[in-house]
This record gives sequence, C-alpha cells and structure tokens, in this order.
Amino acid sequence: MCAKMSPGASAHPFIPLTIQLNGDRVEMPGPLTVSELLARLAIDARRVAVEHNLVVLKRGTLDEIVVHEGDQIEIVNFVGGG
Repeated sequence: MCAKMSPGASAHPFIPLTIQLNGDRVEMPGPLTVSELLARLAIDARRVAVEHNLVVLKRGTLDEIVVHEGDQIEIVNFVGGG
C-alpha cells in the first residue's frame, strides 16, 4: 500500500533510506516523496511511468506518495519510435 505524506512532513531531518531502484539497492536521504526522488535523479516525471511496491502510480499522486525504507521503485522511460 502507498503512504501519503502528512502536512509538515518535509520539516523532519534527513534519514538515510535504502530502497530497491530498478532492481538495485540504493541509499537516498529521506524522507522523500516519489516526486522528490525523481527530481534528485534528474528525471522528468512527464516522460516516465513509476511503479511503487508493485503499484503503477498515477502522475498526479507522485508528490503525495512517500518512499519508505525497503520500498521497491521501478522507473520506466517512454521511448518513441516505430
């Protein structure tokens, strides 16, 4: 299940989080939302699909979903062509 960020949560001190990002263990400073994670990775949220703990996220929820210790995140780029 996806957790939503509570008001004022960004005021908390940074806590190191270890997550699975595209199959690799990665340590990130937390707490952070999926939107903040994408920004830290310099990824344009309009050009990717994000799966959080086996749930594909709607683009409008990326700034509400909080990443927690041990979460699994998959980021898939859209590729054009034909």
